[in-house]
Amino acid sequence: MNHLTNAPTAEQPAILGGNPAVTLDQEAANRWPVLTTDDERAVIQILRDGDISTHPVIRQLEQDYREFSGLPYALAHCNGTSALMAAFWAIGLQPGDEVLVPSATFWASVLPLVWLGAVPVFCESEPERLGLDPVDMEKRITTRTKAIVVVHLWGMPSKMTEIKALAQKHHLKIIEDASHAQGASWRGQACGTLGDIAVFSLQGGKLAPAGEGGILLCKDRDYWERAVCFGDITRIIELETPARRFAATSFGIKTRIAPVSAAIARTQLARLAENNQLRNSNLQYLSAGLEALGIHTFLPPSHVERVYFEYLVRPDFASIGLSKQSFIKALQAEGCLAALPRYPLLHQQPFFTEGAFMAVTRPQGGQTPDYSSVSLPVTEAANDSMMKLPSFPWASRELLDQYLTAFEKVIRHADKIAQHLDEKR
Repeated sequence: MNHLTNAPTAEQPAILGGNPAVTLDQEAANRWPVLTTDDERAVIQILRDGDISTHPVIRQLEQDYREFSGLPYALAHCNGTSALMAAFWAIGLQPGDEVLVPSATFWASVLPLVWLGAVPVFCESEPERLGLDPVDMEKRITTRTKAIVVVHLWGMPSKMTEIKALAQKHHLKIIEDASHAQGASWRGQACGTLGDIAVFSLQGGKLAPAGEGGILLCKDRDYWERAVCFGDITRIIELETPARRFAATSFGIKTRIAPVSAAIARTQLARLAENNQLRNSNLQYLSAGLEALGIHTFLPPSHVERVYFEYLVRPDFASIGLSKQSFIKALQAEGCLAALPRYPLLHQQPFFTEGAFMAVTRPQGGQTPDYSSVSLPVTEAANDSMMKLPSFPWASRELLDQYLTAFEKVIRHADKIAQHLDEKR
C-alpha cells in the first residue's frame, strides 16, 4: 500500500528553505482528553446531589472496573501513585525487601515502595517491547527479592510469559502498573489482570482519564482488605474482619477518590474502547507508512493487542545520516510535533544517585542502597534511540500523510541537511 498516494511528492526540506509538509491544524487532532456533555452531566449530578466526598458514584466506578477487568475486587484511589503505594503495602513489603523494577517508567511505578522501606532493584528493559528484560531480571534476584513491578510502557504489553514463569519459579509477587495500557491485552487476557495486583492511573492524559484518580484491582480479598485499611477511611468500618479495628485511624494515609473525578472516570471508561479503536487505527496507518521508510514503530507481535498512551518510534539515525537532534530539528521545521521521550531514566535521577533523599526512608540502622554506580547500558541505549510523535486520537488521513511526507523529505535529503547543519555550526 502506498501511504503517500494523496501526499505531495518529496521536495526541498523546510530546514533548507522549502515549504513545510505539515500544514493542517494539529490542535484538534491531538486534543486530549475530550470532555463531552456526558461528562458535564455526570459532574453536575454530583454537584446537585451535594455529596462531594463519599457519593455512591465511587462504588459505581469500582463496579465498572470489576466488570471491565473481570476481577472480583476494585478499589478507587485519589491517584495512581496512592494506588501503587497501597498495592505495595497490600503484598506485605517489609523494610529491606527488594523489588525488581524498570528504570524506563514514570517515577510513581517505583518511588512509593521506597517509603515502605523496600529497595528498588533496577533492571534492564528489553528493546523489542521496552518492558523488563526477563534474562536480566533473573540475574538480579537474591534471597531478599520479593516482588516485580511490571510496566506496560506506552501501551505495549510486556513479555509476560517469561515474567510470570520467573515469578512462579522464585515465588515473587507481580505488581502490574497498567496505567498506559487500558484496553491492551496479552494472549487474550486484559492488561490489569496479569499479576497479583494491578493499578490503573486515571490522570488527565491517560486513555480513560478522571483528571486525577487511580484504580487498584486484584483477585485476592486479603490484598483488597489491606489496601482498604491502608487509606480508605470510610470503607474500613464496613469490614467484617478484625481489620475493622483500624477504622478510626487507617494507617495514616488517605487515598479516597473525589466523587467528581469518579463521575468523569465512569463516562470516560464507557468510551474507552471507541476512543482506543480510533487512535489505534490512526497510528497503525502511520506506523505502516513509517515502517516502509525504515522507521521502527514497535509493532506488536500477533499474540499482543497494544494501545497507544504515547507514540514512540525508533529511527536508525546512523543509516539515515543524521543525529537524533538534527533529525528532530528537521522534522520540526516541517511542522511535525517531534520531540525527545518524556521520561528520564530513574536510575540516573538525583533521588537515587545522591543518596541523601533515600536515607529518609531507611529504618534505624538500615543500610542506604548505593545507586551511584548503577549502569543499564541496554536501557540507556534504547532510550537514546527513540523519539516521540503525537498519538493522534482524532487525526485525519490527510494530516497523517503530511507527516509521512515530512519524514520522506527529511530522509531523502538527509545528506544535504547534515551538511547544512554542519555549516551552521
